[in-house]
Amino acid sequence: MIALVALVVAAGLVAALATRPQATATEVISPLVGREAPAIDATTIYGAHFDLASYRGRFVVLNFFATWCPPCQTEEPNLVEFAYQHRSQTGPALVGVVFADTAANARAFFRSTGATWPAVADPSGKIALAYGVRGPPETFVIAPDGVILAHIDGPLTVKGLDQVLERARSTYG
Repeated sequence: MIALVALVVAAGLVAALATRPQATATEVISPLVGREAPAIDATTIYGAHFDLASYRGRFVVLNFFATWCPPCQTEEPNLVEFAYQHRSQTGPALVGVVFADTAANARAFFRSTGATWPAVADPSGKIALAYGVRGPPETFVIAPDGVILAHIDGPLTVKGLDQVLERARSTYG
């Protein structure tokens, strides 16, 4: 009898998960939008120095992610495609920030997905705290002058990210 109850509960859970709407990216209100992006001077997951200020002059897509996060796993192929489509030196730069995860896990994740953009480790959570990140994936679009233009919560698509950047370019020049 207990096994039958457990089976019914498990079947109900599977049905609920299978029929729920797909998580989507949503632009959210953030007190950081319209302000200068908090500085990031950190070490990448490969041990190199990273300074966000060195990206001045380009749009930056700053993506907080974790390898244990299913929406991040869904989002990653879209980010790989976006990075490939915008791979010129003058195109938008994609930068990752590891959220509540290890650099080793992030390196393995990047190798398995073909991600090639810089990603910084945030072992103390200071970067996430400065940006007000509650949980991945969260993404910030930063203008060439360092001002945050958008805060997006949820897994991005190439089309959705291109739309945000197109609006940012038309507004920001």
